[in-house]
This record gives sequence, C-alpha cells and structure tokens, in this order.
Amino acid sequence: SIVHEQVAHPNWGTYAQRLLDPEARLWRNPSNGGHDDKAHPPIHPTKFSAGETNWTDNHKKLYELVVRHFLACCSQPAVGAETTVEIDIAGEQFNASGRVVLAKNYLDVYRFDSWGGTLLPTYIIGQQFVPTTLTLDSGMTRPPPLLAEADLLGCMDKAGIGTDATMHDHIKKLLDRCYATKDANTRFSPTNLGEALVMGYDEMGYELWKPYLRSMMEADMKSVSIGTKSKSEVLENCLQQMKACFLDARANKVKLFDAMGTFFARSSRPVNETQNSIETVRPCAACNESEMFLKQRPTGEFMVGCRGFPQCRNVVWLPRSLSGAAVTDQVCPTCAPGPVYKIQFKFRRRDIPPNFDVDHLGCIGGCDDILKELMELSRFGSHSQTATPGIRKILQVV
Repeated sequence: SIVHEQVAHPNWGTYAQRLLDPEARLWRNPSNGGHDDKAHPPIHPTKFSAGETNWTDNHKKLYELVVRHFLACCSQPAVGAETTVEIDIAGEQFNASGRVVLAKNYLDVYRFDSWGGTLLPTYIIGQQFVPTTLTLDSGMTRPPPLLAEADLLGCMDKAGIGTDATMHDHIKKLLDRCYATKDANTRFSPTNLGEALVMGYDEMGYELWKPYLRSMMEADMKSVSIGTKSKSEVLENCLQQMKACFLDARANKVKLFDAMGTFFARSSRPVNETQNSIETVRPCAACNESEMFLKQRPTGEFMVGCRGFPQCRNVVWLPRSLSGAAVTDQVCPTCAPGPVYKIQFKFRRRDIPPNFDVDHLGCIGGCDDILKELMELSRFGSHSQTATPGIRKILQVV
C-alpha cells in the first residue's frame, strides 16, 4: 500500500508503477539487514506527499531521500560485470579494471548511488597487442582524507558503539568537549586537546582512547536486555574495569601532563591591576614565566600554585583552618615582584586562637605578619611539611 501511494508522485511515480508490475520482475521483499538494534522500526514514508506548502527545501530533500530509499529496498539489486586485465610489458606488470552495468534496477530510483566505471575492450588470455601510447606520470604519496561523518558512523557501527538513535549524541559530545572540530564538508579534524589526550593515554600504555572498553560495555548491556546476563553482574564487571582504568591513569598522570605540554604552551599572560582574574595572585618568582593562582582542592584545602605545572612546581599550601579564600583586586604596595593581589581569608573559629579574627585580608608575599603567625599556628597537612621546611621560607620563595 505504501508503494501504491507513491505512484501518484510526479518524480518517482513511474518507477513505483514499474515496481508493482509483475512482468517487470523488479519487486523483491526488503531484506532484514545485518542486525536490529531495536532503536526504532525501519524508516519509511508514513503518508504520500507531493510537497507541503510549508515545507522548506531541506524538508523536501529529506522526504525524497526516505521515499527513494524505501523504494530501493523493495527493488532488485543492480547487476554488473567486471573485467580485470593484467598486462606484462618488458617484465613490468600493469593492471586495469573496468565495470559495466547490465541491469540498473534499484539504481533507477536511488540516484544517490552510482555504479559502473571504465569500459575495457575484450581480451583473450595470452593475447599480444601493441599499446597506442605510453606515458609516465609523476606523483607523490598523499595523506588519507580526513574522516567524514559517514565514515565515523561506519566505524562506530563496526566497533559496536551506540545505536542509530545514540550515535549522533556520542559525536556531539566529542565536539562539545573540543576533542575535534567538524568542517562544512562534515569532515573531522582533531584538536590539540584531542591529540594530547590520545598521546597521553598511549604513553601510559593504556588504550583508553580506543573503542574496546565502550564496545564491551555496550555488548554487556545488550546481553542484559536479552536476558543472558544479569544487571548486577554487568554493573560490577563494568565498575571494576573502570576503576582499574582510573587508578592506572591517576598513577601515570605525569605522562598525560607531558603530552599536554607538547601541544599547549605555558601561560605567559601579563598581569596588571586592571586585568586580574578572580584567581590570579601574583607572578611566579620561581620560573618567572607563569602566574600563581588560588585553587581549592577537592579535599577542601586551599593552595596557591604556578600555572606552569608540571614544569614549575612552586606552590604554597595554605592552612587547613581556612573555610574560605578569595582573591581581591587590592594590590600589596610592599611585596615584589608584583603585582601581588591580597586574599580575603576566612578561618574557622575553632581552629585559630581567640585573639585572632576569623576574617583577614592578607598577603602571601611575605609582608603580612598576622598571616605568618596564623599559618605557623595552624595545623598543616603532609603536603606542606614535605614541600618546605617552614612557613617563613615558603613566603620568601614565593
């Protein structure tokens, strides 16, 4: 009935009529395809339309693609003949191939495919002939073309990643995270971040950038859906694999930092009174190249570290008695090299002596005696004890 509806269309109606004619022997029942991911039923035209008045050109093109593809799926495959010729000229081997279409069948309606090629004369094995022309063309190797979106979808399907309904979400996430860019021809180019991640993971000796782990996870989820594995079994196995990957990556994170350093230059932004970010504290006196910035670790500790890490490991670990810290736009008039921006500290009352205020506007440059005393009185973690012998020396180095 769907094909009957399309007989009235001015562009492919004639082909639909041929498809319904038993004498044309063009009809075949659509095949089941290689696999069914259960994402949706086969795409097909749900109703006839010669083009609605409110349709844009893209709407019309999409409808045409769906209808022509459906009619092609109901058609006999194209039939062709290929000729391959191998020729020996003075001991040098040459070969050529050509193809001719004997019956176009579905190609008559599905204009998005093409077939055929160079026509070759008929030869007999062992036949000798005299070439009419001999030419020698110069050339050089060329890099393979960038991966197109259709190629990437094919690779994902082959690797067992995603379904028709989710593949584009995976690609969008890749672009959103700036691992690659896509040009107007839908071809992908890796970004510095993407290449650095691949290099870093490769140096770790862990193939996190390859599709194997994701493919295995999706295969396990499919096993759950068909009842051959339990959800708890798959979840436990997946978490163990992910945990092992995470621990390995964390243990080898220096290799990832080194890879990042290959693709990204260290920051050399000038810092001045009118251009202070909310986290920049001062220029680093250790490397004289980067800035020191305020950061709170996931554990809650505050630190002032160099942006040039890991090349420069200059760091000031602030006391654990802090409950909050924020860089201000006030510049210390004493400390150098500058500018050195003051920090608004907030201490927990229970962790400092009663004669000190919980709020303190201080400077880490070495001029702030109150901050020095608070830092000496506070309990420090292992990071500060191993990094430097004393607070006064830390403040002098910074």
